[in-house]
Amino acid sequence: MPRDNDLHLTDEEQAMLAGEAGPAVRKAMEIVTALAKIYGARHLVPVESAQVAGVSYKNLGDAGLQFLQEWADEGARVRVPAFLNPAGMDLQRWRELGIPEEFARFQMAVIAAFTRMGIAPSLTCTPYYVGLRPALGSHVAWSESSAVSFANSVLGARTNREGGPSALAAAIAGRTGAYGLHLDENRRATHIIEVRASVRSTADIGALGALAGELVRDGVPYFRGLDLRWTRRPEEALKALGAAMAASGAVGLYHVEGITPEAGLSDILPAGIPRFTIHDLSAGYQKLNGPLEEVDLVSLGCPHASLEELDEIARFLAGKQVRTRLWITTARQVREEAERAGIVAQIEAAGGQVVADTCVIVAPMELLSVRSLATNSAKAALYARSHSGLETRFGTTEQCLEAALTGRWR
Repeated sequence: MPRDNDLHLTDEEQAMLAGEAGPAVRKAMEIVTALAKIYGARHLVPVESAQVAGVSYKNLGDAGLQFLQEWADEGARVRVPAFLNPAGMDLQRWRELGIPEEFARFQMAVIAAFTRMGIAPSLTCTPYYVGLRPALGSHVAWSESSAVSFANSVLGARTNREGGPSALAAAIAGRTGAYGLHLDENRRATHIIEVRASVRSTADIGALGALAGELVRDGVPYFRGLDLRWTRRPEEALKALGAAMAASGAVGLYHVEGITPEAGLSDILPAGIPRFTIHDLSAGYQKLNGPLEEVDLVSLGCPHASLEELDEIARFLAGKQVRTRLWITTARQVREEAERAGIVAQIEAAGGQVVADTCVIVAPMELLSVRSLATNSAKAALYARSHSGLETRFGTTEQCLEAALTGRWR
């Protein structure tokens, strides 16, 4: 266990910890330095941005709301660009979606507290779609599991999987502890995964990720044999892979040979590490599916959908009409782009809803009479059971949209 004096602070950081920049900054520094000491950091690193989870009132409750309001009252203000994870509702269309007024009132109070601290109410798990795209090697403090995976693996930025309060503290202090995935030595692979299974869809990628996350837990897998030539949008496939591994395990960083930015580094693949081979994906699909026939809700966009994904869904639904609820969740900014392009109107003409600011994992689904869910997201399939008690079906986007059209899973 490291001693307290193993953590070196600069003069500025010591002054912040002593309260010279006010009580709000002192509280942030207390959180940042406490975690740094626990994990053996020798110093802090400046962060370029923060992505703060713990936004939905469903998860925060009254105690969490009070904590945020008190911190804002103390004068807490972020020092770096900071964005919020999804809230528990669409801020503009919550009535239309059936959110109770009491829940909405508390959720808006949460957003108000964050806004007072200077945090943009972007409310998305895909901040890289709305202008927050850190450069290779940059240090950030992100907290949502799929966003952490994408930042580390696809962009080559550096972040640990922060908790909501620690990401907020890092945003207020402008720094975080230099430990974990901020350090070169912890970004090396811990396992090799040979992919011998046929992977030809985003659902296949999700099933692969569900299996790989269970195998490596919080390790750093290195994939060999993963061919992404079947898709025109490989980043979306990688988004789904990382989200699945973060949900089935606790993977914050992975490498794909020939694809991700750090996979070719000479020291990224140590000799003698454990090796797994995945020959087929049937166990992954079984893990994500229940014995469900009738579907209350079809949910796409977990992590939040890109503009291209929305366009693909709109084209599939052209001239058709859904028979059950269909949510496609996305960032507010992406929804506005899709609205200008006529994509939202196409989806709504078919009876679907393009929902911003939230997702089925953090929305109060128990208040919306939803008991069963079909999704193309391994993350949503895993979390819908544990977070919302929903029965799930998992498959391709086309299978999910067919379920929306018929109300049944075929």
